[in-house]
Amino acid sequence: MSKQPRKPIKWVGSAKRDLDAMPEDVKDVFGHAIDLAQAGGKHQDTKVMTGFGSAGVLEVVEDDRGDTYRAVYTVKFSGWVYVLHCFQKKSKCGIKTPKEDMDLIYTRLKAAKLDFEAWQKRQGAR
Repeated sequence: MSKQPRKPIKWVGSAKRDLDAMPEDVKDVFGHAIDLAQAGGKHQDTKVMTGFGSAGVLEVVEDDRGDTYRAVYTVKFSGWVYVLHCFQKKSKCGIKTPKEDMDLIYTRLKAAKLDFEAWQKRQGAR
């Protein structure tokens, strides 16, 4: 049985720096979830993020010392994992993702789409 190749990862915007600034336990969970996505799997705590239709935007939520952190990524673009946003949820009004974060995720998803389309074009030129 042949092993599926690992999907390369692309960090959009400040997602990598934001992840690096998180507590170690949170980084471990998110790193494992992203690693599983690269291998074609899905972390047990990964959920489809609402508000993006069928865009395949996924999120992992982790709590640490009373704070909530989220990592948002997509595997929609064949063969790639795009990490769109890593952040600490600061809203105190329930579990809803703040509008500013939703807007940023939407903007970064569009940037990922453009990046993927440019990559496809370069592949076709070979």
